[in-house]
Amino acid sequence: MWTLPEPMLAAPVSDPELPPGWAAEVKWDGWRAMLSVDAGRVALRSRKGTDLAPAFPEVRSAAAQLPDATAMDGELVVWESGCLAFERLQGRLQRRAGAARLAEQWPAHFVAFDLLRVEGTDTTRWPYRRRRARLETLFAEHRLSAPWALCPSTTDAATVREWLTRWTAVGLEGVVFKRLDGLYEPSVRGWRKYKARETEEAVVGAFTGPRATPRTLLLGRYDADGRLRFIGRSTTLPQTAGRAIAPLLTPAGDDHPWTGWTFSAGWGTREPLHVTLVQPDLVVEVGVDVARDSAGRWRHPARWHRARPDLSPADTPPFA
Repeated sequence: MWTLPEPMLAAPVSDPELPPGWAAEVKWDGWRAMLSVDAGRVALRSRKGTDLAPAFPEVRSAAAQLPDATAMDGELVVWESGCLAFERLQGRLQRRAGAARLAEQWPAHFVAFDLLRVEGTDTTRWPYRRRRARLETLFAEHRLSAPWALCPSTTDAATVREWLTRWTAVGLEGVVFKRLDGLYEPSVRGWRKYKARETEEAVVGAFTGPRATPRTLLLGRYDADGRLRFIGRSTTLPQTAGRAIAPLLTPAGDDHPWTGWTFSAGWGTREPLHVTLVQPDLVVEVGVDVARDSAGRWRHPARWHRARPDLSPADTPPFA
């Protein structure tokens, strides 16, 4: 059976302008997913390699619409009241037993943005413009319908500006830029991404408060030597967020990188903070300002945004 490659990645940029020789695609507020159909077998996996097929039965069953020996890269999204509802995705991995009911209540869509294989032909060595044209033909020839959707792509800078101006209200997260002559390179950050929302990702290393409803999160990032460095603490979590994140946190083992550390209870005080260490494998998205201390840590509490169980610690920026 053909094996899905590792996903190609994007490096963050601060300039939203479309470079010459590149195309832009909408960056959706969802979960990255890769899908393949081979001899009737359907593989649907996350960016971390997690098997998503049991959690998204509506996508798995709809794979019958695709030609055999075909694979796509894309984003799983859920729409609710005309907007993307990221929180409807988070419950899928935690409640797989009820996946069929959740699929009926809030059906997911697979927004395809790249073609990896088509009818037995590996397309990863094709330039983007050729992969994109064949992906569009695939949708047209097979008249693909929900849950399949084709991600918009453009080489027009004015269209990109319109996306960033008008589409953010419904859940556009930003844009991804791809070289028109670029190949699909697994694990390589050859694409560029511009985020319309000022948020950052970090790894949860510990929390305060009760296990059932964590109160605040202690966050870290890995440095160039692979050490988890403390970068800051979150604001107090809403109780609903605390209850939702608790099942995603795994108790730490004896080898936790922060074992024996003492944390301050607050900025400007030496009072020790009582924390519970957890395995540093959950990524969360937080809002931060530009203030940093001399060690490169966030000077102010990070504003809670959401958990990102679809990402791995390797997807977070390095500590700098």
